[in-house]
Amino acid sequence: MELLANQYTESGGWATPLPAHLDGPHTLVLAFAAPEFGDDPRPFAELSAAFPQSVIAGCSTSGEIAGTTVSDLSISVAIARFEHSELRRAFTSVSNATDSSAAGVRLAQQLAGDGLRAVFVLSDGLHVNGTPLVESLTRHLPQGVVIAGGLAGDGGRFEKTWVLDRGGPTGQRICAIGFYGARLHVGHGCEGGWSDFGPERLITRSAGNVLFELDGKPALALYKTYLGERAQGLPGTGLLFPLSVRRTGQAHGDPIVRTILGIDEAQQSLTFAGDMPQGAVARLMRANMDKLIDSAGKAASAAALDAPDGQDALVISVSCVGRRLVLGERTEEEVEIVEDCAPRHGAHVGFYSYGEISPSLRGGASDLHNQTMTVTVISEI
Repeated sequence: MELLANQYTESGGWATPLPAHLDGPHTLVLAFAAPEFGDDPRPFAELSAAFPQSVIAGCSTSGEIAGTTVSDLSISVAIARFEHSELRRAFTSVSNATDSSAAGVRLAQQLAGDGLRAVFVLSDGLHVNGTPLVESLTRHLPQGVVIAGGLAGDGGRFEKTWVLDRGGPTGQRICAIGFYGARLHVGHGCEGGWSDFGPERLITRSAGNVLFELDGKPALALYKTYLGERAQGLPGTGLLFPLSVRRTGQAHGDPIVRTILGIDEAQQSLTFAGDMPQGAVARLMRANMDKLIDSAGKAASAAALDAPDGQDALVISVSCVGRRLVLGERTEEEVEIVEDCAPRHGAHVGFYSYGEISPSLRGGASDLHNQTMTVTVISEI
């Protein structure tokens, strides 16, 4: 496996010339880009010209991760040429959140094949319910396939996200990369670091990822009472106070964290990136900066566990935009600790997202998360 990283900025262009000699059907090109490049696709045309045979994938972000730095108005790129593994790229359109489960079926059908070991998903961040998307992929793919990835971002605007579809930025798309081969090794880690506060409240009315009532009261009005003056900045300020969701009677596993994507004043509802199951228990969360940063290190350590010694590794971090807003000037500390805990021989790229996809536990099923740092480490034995 041969790895190189690169970065593009509007003012300086490519940091180094594009390594066209790495082009081939076993080469993956990941490009995580500021949303503004959706209106200026020239860098993606250059990638397509340099890597016509390669599998190119990418999406808009709420911040681009390259090594130990977090940038805006840039494109963070990793080029990985595999020696013993095959790649396959699948696309599907998604009309709205209710199409998410069917979209998962369509992707799984395109990726079906012998030797599938892992799938990396990059999805539209505003028209998708990540929970049924991931559940559908899990049901229709072979048991044991690791599913990771994230939902595209748009900074804190929540207006428009896009995914690279055959080299061009396109809205309402989902891309999934299949990795095939017995010599492929994929590690994963997922940690949050947030703390619960306030009373638990029962989700008394919801539909998919839309929450209407908590304890029989309008969800938006109740949520605004917690935010106080910050409520004027919704949905963006909602990133600072996510909800933990626990199914009643759940005996094992951590609650799932959910972040607000939108609000509806008329219906007094909140729309989240994943399911808000009726009958579950929700509780407000808040952040401790040190715990957030430490959790990123734990995620990287878990992902690096059992990685082949001395082998090159592609390290992909997907962290939530809410974490970036909370950490502020300390944001790069969580990226630095990932770099410290990841395999030494690697290229580290990633992005800040509207939702993270990863197994919660080692050997467990994948799920849609919010407000987490997820780390995926891909290498070959």
